[in-house]
Amino acid sequence: MYEMLGGLKHMLTIAFLSSFAELLLNPVIIDVTVAAVCSDPNHSCSFAVYLTGVKQVTVGLGTMVMMPVIGNLADRYGIKTLLTLPMCLSILPPAILGYRRTTNFFYAFYIIKTLFDIICQGAVDCLSQAYVAKNAHTRKRISMFGVLAGVKSISGICATLAARVLPVASIFQVSAISSFVAVVHMLVFLKERLHDNDDSDSYDDDDRSDQEINDGNDLRMLEEPILRDAQIKTHIFTSVEDMVSLINNSTILVQALVVTFFATFSLRGMNSAFMYFLKARFGFNKNDFAELMLLSSIIGSISQLFIFPILVSAIGERRVLSTGLLMESFSAACLSLAWSPWVPYATTVLVPGVMFVMPSVCGITSRQVGSAEQGKVQGCISGVKSFAEVVAPLLYSPLTALFLSNDAPFYFPGFSLLCISLSWMIGFLQSILIKDVPTSTLNNEIRNNSNQGRASLSLD
Repeated sequence: MYEMLGGLKHMLTIAFLSSFAELLLNPVIIDVTVAAVCSDPNHSCSFAVYLTGVKQVTVGLGTMVMMPVIGNLADRYGIKTLLTLPMCLSILPPAILGYRRTTNFFYAFYIIKTLFDIICQGAVDCLSQAYVAKNAHTRKRISMFGVLAGVKSISGICATLAARVLPVASIFQVSAISSFVAVVHMLVFLKERLHDNDDSDSYDDDDRSDQEINDGNDLRMLEEPILRDAQIKTHIFTSVEDMVSLINNSTILVQALVVTFFATFSLRGMNSAFMYFLKARFGFNKNDFAELMLLSSIIGSISQLFIFPILVSAIGERRVLSTGLLMESFSAACLSLAWSPWVPYATTVLVPGVMFVMPSVCGITSRQVGSAEQGKVQGCISGVKSFAEVVAPLLYSPLTALFLSNDAPFYFPGFSLLCISLSWMIGFLQSILIKDVPTSTLNNEIRNNSNQGRASLSLD
């Protein structure tokens, strides 16, 4: 584990810096938005909620198309190459508000960040997960997904601490600097591959010799100059084609994508509703948000780095996934009934639930394909997540604004959170239908699919 962690240290550093830059803005962006567009800066307003929802829908529509394409291109041209553009674009938006935060500058930030997030949002997560899947052994891959998620949680702790003590202008400046340092570190230190033969490391040790014969040599033969003049069909799949191709080959992948949709739908709905609910209901401000996020990040990082690997070894990733979804459903239900400001703090004990979900999904789905298609499958997951991120604000932003206003059909400020709890429960019910497949069976299926693909290529 230590050797593999050392090999992935540069990607983990990039993930930390990028996540730190993004999460640093979360405690303050609500106050900045409300101050820029609302007449009463001490409370939320419907226009701020709708503005956030429009951004989420627009970005979701764009990333729904872009993420599968980026994942597929990463398999063809390299993860490092595909990381460069989104990481460079992420520098400019926080730099704008770091310079000035008047209404005009806020709208400039809003428009530019919306356009850039079509490419940037989720790209680092998608490609870092693909990088881990390509370079980690099958038996260590789920633990490494947990480590990657834990590093992001630690970045959340650091970002929240920084946001708690820094002035508003410095928060945006530090975010831009962190994004810049991440780009420089990637360009200087990140290696495209940690192994000469990444395919052989994706299978069990006793299957290595056969795999090297069947895959490694054949793949190298395809690169020989003797075939340069041969007519080989190449095609960059669109997002729809990639999803259909992968879904047709695996029932487990279909089930995992359904869980991904409802988990992301619920999580994005929580992002649309939760902070505005706390601000309108209890008058939370930047410091309150920072304290709540800090507590959540500490609990989440501990659970991902230490509890998650133990649970996966003890009960399996599928049961860990179901446990996490059930915990989140219960947490959202409790928050919807919050009657005092201490209730959101108390429910942070259930934060490990959401931290278990996506690492488990990534571990399950990564074993459904070979290492040469990890970018594609992670891009497929990101595409489904983006679709959920489109649908959630369309429902939850108007619902939240309605029940926080004086025109609500009945008094229930947390009604949207109750609906989120029900969508978490749907994801839980789907997760218990996923079957655990032995690793040896998966290896045979992957080799058969690879052989069929090479046979089809030679016939063409």
